[in-house]
Amino acid sequence: MGSHQDSTRDDAPHPLPTPVTAAGLEGLDALLADPGRAVIALDFDGTLAPIVPDPDRARAHPQAVPALAALAPKVASIAVITGRPAEVAVRHGGFADVSGLDHLVVLGHYGAERWDAATGTLTTPDPHPGVAAVRAELPALLERSGAQQGTWIEEKGHAVAVHTRRAPDPQAAFETLRAPLADLASRHGLVVEPGRMVLELRPPGMDKGAALRSYAHSLGAASVLFAGDDLGDLPAFAAVDTLREEGTPGFLVCSGSDEVTALSERADVVVDGPAGMVALLAALARRLA
Repeated sequence: MGSHQDSTRDDAPHPLPTPVTAAGLEGLDALLADPGRAVIALDFDGTLAPIVPDPDRARAHPQAVPALAALAPKVASIAVITGRPAEVAVRHGGFADVSGLDHLVVLGHYGAERWDAATGTLTTPDPHPGVAAVRAELPALLERSGAQQGTWIEEKGHAVAVHTRRAPDPQAAFETLRAPLADLASRHGLVVEPGRMVLELRPPGMDKGAALRSYAHSLGAASVLFAGDDLGDLPAFAAVDTLREEGTPGFLVCSGSDEVTALSERADVVVDGPAGMVALLAALARRLA
C-alpha cells in the first residue's frame, strides 16, 4: 500500500513523500541523483485535474502549471500521457506558451498523438475506421441496452467513450453497458477500456504503458516516475515494473481515489488527488533547486 503525502524522508530539506517499497526508494533516489536523465510521466484527469461530471469542464489544478514549470527545466522531460486528444489536454491544462515548460510533451490518445511545448507542434495519425463505425451505432445500442438517463457519449477523435457518472445509479449503469459495448467494440476491431464510471472504445495497442516505455527508451531515461489514478493507468504501472526489470529505476505514484484501489495497492506512494500530486511535484522542484 502506498504512503501518504504527510510522510517525509528524514534526509529531505523539503518534504517529499516516502516510498514504502525498496523499488520505490531506489526509483526516487535515482531521480534525485540524476534528474537530467529522469522522465516524469503523468496522467491528466484525476492526477493533474480533478475529476468532474462533465469532462469538458475539467481543468488542471490551479497550481499544476507553476509546479510543472518549476520542475520541467530540471529533468529530461515531463510527459503528460492521456486518453484525451492532445490538443484538448493542452487547452484544459493551460500548457501552451508557458515559460519553463520547454521540456514538456503531451502524449494524447495513449501516445498516438504528440504535442511538444518547445515548438507547439502536434503530430497525429489517421483515425481507426472502427471508431467511426462504433460512433454511428452507439446511440441505437444504448437505447436497446436500456441505458439509464444521464448516460452520455464523449467524442474523442481516435476513440469514443460512454460515461455513466451522471446516471441515477452510475455503477449499475456502468455494469449494464459493459457486455454490449465489449461486443460492439469487438465487431469493429476495437477494445473497451473501463475507467471511473466510463467505458472507452478504442483501437487495440493504444495504452499508456506502450506510450511510456517507448518515450522513456527514446530519451535513454535513467529513471522514470509515473503518476495516475485510474484503471487505464495500470498499463503504465506495468511498464514501470518492466523498466525496473531492465535496469531503469522507477517510482510509482497513485493520485488517491476511493473509486479505484487497484493503483493504490501497487503504488510506492499515494497522494491526496491532484492537490497532493501538485504538492509532490512542487516538492521535487524545490529539492532539485
